[in-house]
Amino acid sequence: MIHVPGRGVGIARHSGGVFDIDWMGLLTREVLRERGAALIAESCAWAVGMSDRPHHERRAGRLVPTGLTVGERAAHGRPLGSEEDGRLDLEDARPGSFQDALNMVDSGGRVQAERFDDEVLVPFVRDTCLVAAERARATRPADWAELAEDVGEDARDLSDVVRAGGWEAPLRIDAEHLVLAALGAVPLIEVEAEGLPLSLVRAAEAVARGAAEPEPAPAPDDALAGALFLARTALEDSGCSVPVRPEEADLLLVALGDQGLEPEEVTTVLPHLPVEEATITRIAATLDGY
Repeated sequence: MIHVPGRGVGIARHSGGVFDIDWMGLLTREVLRERGAALIAESCAWAVGMSDRPHHERRAGRLVPTGLTVGERAAHGRPLGSEEDGRLDLEDARPGSFQDALNMVDSGGRVQAERFDDEVLVPFVRDTCLVAAERARATRPADWAELAEDVGEDARDLSDVVRAGGWEAPLRIDAEHLVLAALGAVPLIEVEAEGLPLSLVRAAEAVARGAAEPEPAPAPDDALAGALFLARTALEDSGCSVPVRPEEADLLLVALGDQGLEPEEVTTVLPHLPVEEATITRIAATLDGY
């Protein structure tokens, strides 16, 4: 059984020479501690299947497969991550551990920790902040109204207040520390075994969502026909799975660029391609960073 450590963290803001306790920041951390077991469970479920994937490493500046799966390399006691591509805060990990797996690169050269942040920590922390906001509005209505006014948002719109309040970024750091404290040194294969039941539930939920009748996407007009033709050609040449998974977002984006598509064209044609919604979100975030 994975142990979930408790964390007692406070936060204060300095204003006019006086330190004022950031009660909402404290509340988000309290809710995170309450939801710690759920975060660990989601992290374990996310890791399921990693051992079966081909392992890659960078040699002489080129990303190449090592010829082993991640699980086989871990079983041989060889590190999964590398100093060249990994994150400094994840170095010195025990070979074959969950932390070591987070520090390795995928087939597209992306560090797994970045994918974990996007797919687990970001949505979980956002939900945690919304749970805290709902609690604050219910139990401290006057303070909540004052807080919403301070950040310039409507107190009825929890999402806007949370976004303006800036609690998500520091809470993600706390969430990552909580996960690493519980799972960091645990062998990857044990983390996967712990997450298998929830992973099966998530897979069943995905199938159920996919079985629902989707709303038809609006047909592209003539102006988009050429861009869509190039996009489909890029998808065929990219070697990505269909539908394209989030971990292949960078690979697809490169293929679209090689076909000469501009960023605004990429954003327009993606809804007409067999691409997962999370992949579209990942590509949009990448384009926003350019």
